[in-house]
Amino acid sequence: MRSALPITRRRALQITAAVCGSLLLPLPAAARLEDLILVKWRGIALGARAEINLYADDERAARETVRRAVLEIRRLEAIFSLYMPDSAISLLNRDGSLSHPPLDLLNLISTAKAVGTSTSGAFDMTIQPLWTLYARHFARNPGSSAGPDTRDLDRAVGLVDYQAVNLAEHHIAFEEPGMAISLNGIAQGFITDRIADLLRRNGFDNLLVNAGEIRGVGTHPSGRPWTVGIAAAANNAAPSRTLEIIDQATATSAPLGTPLNLSGTAHHLFDPRTGACANHHQSITVTAATATLADAYSTAFSAMTWPDVCAVGQDIPGLQVDSLDADGTWRTLQTKRS
Repeated sequence: MRSALPITRRRALQITAAVCGSLLLPLPAAARLEDLILVKWRGIALGARAEINLYADDERAARETVRRAVLEIRRLEAIFSLYMPDSAISLLNRDGSLSHPPLDLLNLISTAKAVGTSTSGAFDMTIQPLWTLYARHFARNPGSSAGPDTRDLDRAVGLVDYQAVNLAEHHIAFEEPGMAISLNGIAQGFITDRIADLLRRNGFDNLLVNAGEIRGVGTHPSGRPWTVGIAAAANNAAPSRTLEIIDQATATSAPLGTPLNLSGTAHHLFDPRTGACANHHQSITVTAATATLADAYSTAFSAMTWPDVCAVGQDIPGLQVDSLDADGTWRTLQTKRS
């Protein structure tokens, strides 16, 4: 573990978000904060409830920082949200192409393609037709354990191919009609990184950000690492394992995070290569240098067996993977930082 970093004048910031399916739990701070002012914001970020709690000794600076953070969340929502009909990603999915796309969209799609390549397609942003098929099927049949019709499933899987998303400086286009992308497996991490970077630029060097995924910058105000709990199951409020992070990010994916039917046998984590729901792990947590990478790889690793996870993860510096297997066994992979 790295040594403690120096504490800045404004001391600490924590952004917490209650996001459906998130199994990462920021643990209570041990430091006394009675001498600091608490500035709060509660709202919605990418369709989920979000909360900002900013502790500072300068209330005016804190409120201005929170205002900028909220504006940045809203700006990024207008790019990545699947629920906003006029977002950049919604327009791309509707038309199959997008001219003059926002640079953030180009950059994140480029990152998503790189993760797709490194995981041999276990991470695939073009999974949206598959999600739509499953969601509609179980909306009509919530008590069913049977998945969509095989022919419909084959058609949806035929539209899943991240390599068929063509990028140019001023244009994004799909190669096949009916394709659509979702960046939900990486965009929350991207937003978390952006907020952390914004706050750091404004003088907050010791902070914990949770905007769907968690990123720790510097240390806790007491000088110790940030402590994050991993819940063993989506309905388990108590952490079953803890992590300590300094200048790292963590993300967890779990099948029961977003069940699609009443029994929970169908869920939001698919293997893009087969179209089946992935059940290799009860939960899988990735710790990485950025929340973007932690988010993407936790999604990808959900669709991979543990040996395949190790084969991919061992080549990524500074990565830690904690998996709770289907049989209840914890497994950990850890690589050295570069």
